[in-house]
Order: sequence, then structure tokens, then C-alpha cells
Amino acid sequence: MKKAALSFCSLCLLGLSLSCYANGLDSSVRYFGQTAPGTLAIPFMPEHGSSSDWELGGQFSANLNEFYLVRKDYVPHEPSVIVYRKDGRDWQRHDFHRALSGDLDVLYSKKNYIEKTSSGWSLMKSLGPQFDREDWGIMRLSASANGTFVFDDWKNNDVIRISKVVKGKREAPKLLGTEINSGTWTAHPFIAHDESYIIWDSEREGGYGASDIYISFLQEDGRYGTAINLGAEINTPLTENGAFVTPDGKFLFFGRSEEKFRADGSSYWVGGKHWVDAQVIEKIRKKK
Repeated sequence: MKKAALSFCSLCLLGLSLSCYANGLDSSVRYFGQTAPGTLAIPFMPEHGSSSDWELGGQFSANLNEFYLVRKDYVPHEPSVIVYRKDGRDWQRHDFHRALSGDLDVLYSKKNYIEKTSSGWSLMKSLGPQFDREDWGIMRLSASANGTFVFDDWKNNDVIRISKVVKGKREAPKLLGTEINSGTWTAHPFIAHDESYIIWDSEREGGYGASDIYISFLQEDGRYGTAINLGAEINTPLTENGAFVTPDGKFLFFGRSEEKFRADGSSYWVGGKHWVDAQVIEKIRKKK
């Protein structure tokens, strides 16, 4: 299971600090021409789902007119940025090393990030000594609109930490409570733009099989509440992980994978990305 979490992390979509919202165009135009899903999850972008271009993850721009992928070139630490840009009802691929239009200025990858500049994308930068630690194993870091980070750590019993910005200063990362840090293979957190909930994946008693996707809502006392399984619309006996919500708040994306075995006893993982109407979250929010 740990291998599944690590391998899928290279494909998962990173949660980013985005505060503005899309409007106007229908979902079939916005999301690579695919018909929008309902409350039952379906595959998304199958022709790109296993592309090696997803090495450092990807993310929609806040206006949903562009989709960014970051790939490591052969030059150490120098990323290239691949953009799928909407052209009418179609999406066209572009490889960029110069400044880009759009409204996405930062891409996070584990303990590093890159920034858009007037001359192109910056080199990979470290988030600093609070995050660049050899004894921490960060697979995904997600940021809210206010700059709050949540991130996992596979080197220390698969825990999730949080780091807020208070009065302009970033606080040292702290472990989240047992409401989130319970079970096994706890990983791949995503924090809502307004910090009203955190989504992550874990194996827990009462789940549907392997890793399921859970959600915890922010309480009045500032803590995150009881973990809630997102249910059969999303979770199955297979491995679900790496969930995030699109900048317009309409859709939840996540990965679903299955371990396969060869004749020699070795194994490999097969899977892809899925999406579902984010109303599944709102239904849970109303019931809690």
C-alpha cells in the first residue's frame, strides 16, 4: 500500500492557494471537453491519465482556461511547464519556458515550489528549513487562500501537519489531531481555499476496502472535527487517494488504483483519475 501511495503521488493534482472563482462557460468546455459527472464518480481525461508529464503534478488555473503540468527536465532542478490551454471548445498543448498568461503564479511540489516571473518560471525553490528536513517525507503539500499549508509525512508513521500564517509570520508546522491522524497510510491532504475542510486518504476501520477518502470540517473552536468517509459514490474496495476540489468548487478529483500481480510474484499498480460533482461534500456538510 505504501508503494501505491508513493507512486500515485507523482500523478496527483496538487492543491494550490487560489482565491478567485470561474463563471460563465459550461463544464464541457472547461474540462477538456468531457461531460460533467453527477454524484457518481467517473474517469477523467483517460488519454492523459498515465502521462509521464505529471511527474510534479498539475492544477487548473483559477479561471479554468488553462491546466498546468510541471515536469523536470534533464537540467537538474530546472522545471519546464506544460500548459493545456482552452481554444474554443478544444484544449491545445503548449510547452513553455517564457512568461505565461493566466492567473496561477505558484506551483507546489512536496517541500519545493516554483513561481511565475516576468521572464518565465523560476527555478525550483525550497520552502525553507521548516519543511526541507531529511527526517520528513512530504508527498503532497496543499495551501489555502490565506497561505495555510497542510502536508503529509510518510517517514513518521504517515501523519499530516498544518502550518498557518499569523500576523504575517509562518508558524512552525504542528500535528493535526487524532481525528485526522488515525488509521494507516494517512496521506495526500487537501485544504479548502477558505480552510473550511481538509480532505485526505487513509485506511480505517469501517472503510470500503483499501485507502478511502475522508473529510473533516473546521469547527467553531478552530479545530478540525471527526473524520467522515466520503461514501460509496467515491470510495470502493480499491485504493482511492490524492483528492482535491477544483478552483470553482464544482468538482472533486481523485485517483483510483488497483494492485496487479505478475507470474513471478512481483506487483504493479494500475489506475487513473476520476471526478465527481462536489455536491457530495455539501451533502455531508449539511448532515454533520
